Amino acid sequence: MIDHISGSYSDFEDDEARQIQQSLLPTGPLTTNSFEIAYRFWPFTGVGGDFADFFTLPNGSAGLYVGDVVGKGLSAAMYAALVTGMLRGIHETGESTASALAILNKRLLVRPVTGRYSATLYAVFDPDSRQLTFSNAGLPYPALASESGCFMLGEGGLPSGLFPDTSYEQHSATLSPGDAVLFATDGLHEIRDRHDNDFSWERLGQIWHQCRNKSAEESLDYLFQGAVEFSQGGHAPHDDITAVVLKIHD
Repeated sequence: MIDHISGSYSDFEDDEARQIQQSLLPTGPLTTNSFEIAYRFWPFTGVGGDFADFFTLPNGSAGLYVGDVVGKGLSAAMYAALVTGMLRGIHETGESTASALAILNKRLLVRPVTGRYSATLYAVFDPDSRQLTFSNAGLPYPALASESGCFMLGEGGLPSGLFPDTSYEQHSATLSPGDAVLFATDGLHEIRDRHDNDFSWERLGQIWHQCRNKSAEESLDYLFQGAVEFSQGGHAPHDDITAVVLKIHD
C-alpha cells in the first residue's frame, strides 16, 4: 500500500511538472505579414532541461531565446524554469542581446546552483530592416537556409551561469525574403543511427536547405521527420531536443 501511494504521488508530481513546463513554452506560432516563428519541443523524459520562447517587443521587433541547461529530468526542468523567468525579466528592459546574456550570467551566479548552468541564445529580429541580431552562450550555431545555400551564423560563447564577468559577442545578419533560420539545442545534432553515426552538421544542412520553400511549421515537420528516419533502428535520443525556426515571408 505504501509503495502504491508513493508511486501515485510520484506520477502526480511528474504530471504537475509537465504542466508547469508547458506553461513556460509558447502556446503556438507567432505569425505576421513579414515573418513567422514556430518551435518543436521534444523532451528526453516527460520533462526536460530545454526551453524556448518568442514574443513581440514594444518597438515591433521579435525576440526569441532557446536554451539547454545541463542535466535531464525534473531537476533540469526546475533550473530551466529559473533561467526562463530571469530571461523574461531581462528582455523587457530593452537590453541588447549581448547585454541580456551578460546580465543573465551575473544573476545566475548570485545564488549559484552547484553543477548547473545553461547554454543560451537570445536573438532579436527587426522586420523593417530584416536585421537579425543575436548573442550565443554555448548553443550550436544557428543555421541559415538562403537561396545560395545553408550557412552557420555567428560564433559560440561560454554558457550562462558558469564563470563570473563573462561577456558575449553580438552577431548580425540581414535576411532576405524566403530565408529560414534554425535555432536548435544540441540534442538534434547528437541523434545517432544504428551504426553509431551522429546526425552531423552536413546532414542537418542538407535537410535544412530543402526547407527554404516551406513554412515554419512545415520546415520543422520535415526536419524532425528526417531526424527520425535517420535514427530508425539506431539509438533512441539521449537528450532533449528543441528547435525554433524564423521564416521570412516572400
